[in-house]
Amino acid sequence: MSKHLSIARSELILGGQKSGKSARAESLAQSWLHTHANHQAIFIATAQAWDDEMQARIARHQVDRALRLPSMRTIEEPLAVAATIRAHSQPDTLIVLDCLTLWLTNWLMPNTPEPQDLQLNVVEQAIADLRDAVSNARGPVVIVSNEIGLGVIPMGREVRAYVDHLGLLNQALAATVERVSLMVAGMQLSINDK
Repeated sequence: MSKHLSIARSELILGGQKSGKSARAESLAQSWLHTHANHQAIFIATAQAWDDEMQARIARHQVDRALRLPSMRTIEEPLAVAATIRAHSQPDTLIVLDCLTLWLTNWLMPNTPEPQDLQLNVVEQAIADLRDAVSNARGPVVIVSNEIGLGVIPMGREVRAYVDHLGLLNQALAATVERVSLMVAGMQLSINDK
């Protein structure tokens, strides 16, 4: 049996690729499920299968997650995560949102055949809605996001803009949640625990 982890009302888990972010989120969900028979967990998946590799990756994650946490329900929602949190948050239900990085990608770089004239105020409103949904959630919320601003400054304008937007999004959610954790090589560092 896994040890029971301390569950915050809301937690943002940051880290690089394969740093253990999702594993921590799943461990928190598992701990939540084991603390009371009536507890439930919902996984909000923001990934979209844009190509064959991503489709295979999503399928692998679904199978693995079902084996590790068979009672955790998955909702696939690439954009309307605030509405999904509001619709499903209950005192006995922990929500895992994985991940903000792909959610922001879905907003800023939609995979549509027609060019999008995206207004940044639409994205800013989506972020404000997400912060409000997390702040007013009736049960615990665990949010996973990549920390990609620690490396070399990207050469391309669009990539630099994306890194900037993600950094600002992470800051906005960090100011909203009760706990911020950084994952490094599978190890959790508590950055802020209010």
